[in-house]
Amino acid sequence: QVQLVESGGGLVQAGGSLRLSCAASGRTFSTDVMAWFRQAPGKGREFVAAILWSGGSTTYAESVKGRFNISKDNAKNTVYLQMNSLKPEDTAVYYCAARRTYCFGYGCYDQTLYNYWGQGTQVTVSS
Repeated sequence: QVQLVESGGGLVQAGGSLRLSCAASGRTFSTDVMAWFRQAPGKGREFVAAILWSGGSTTYAESVKGRFNISKDNAKNTVYLQMNSLKPEDTAVYYCAARRTYCFGYGCYDQTLYNYWGQGTQVTVSS
């Protein structure tokens, strides 16, 4: 089993920045990919970004490209999501997820292929 714990959410004004963290514990060696998803009020959960533990290749949703950056610290088993130039439409609960199989590009978007999920952290962007 793998446990994921997110932190770093909060309230920020439009144009501001936040950094989310996801600390992984347990059998983390069994996972290949870490990702962030988000769910806005009244909407389905959507892919935000993903990163491979080995090599660090990244994939981003078009809506966050150029504004968000996903990174990792293998020694700490932690993944980060640096969010800049935040917009009100970025308001959502952000979830960390992990999967045991490799993916790249659009292959990382499918949330049903992720094996482990965190509890989520709220991000609210005011206009």
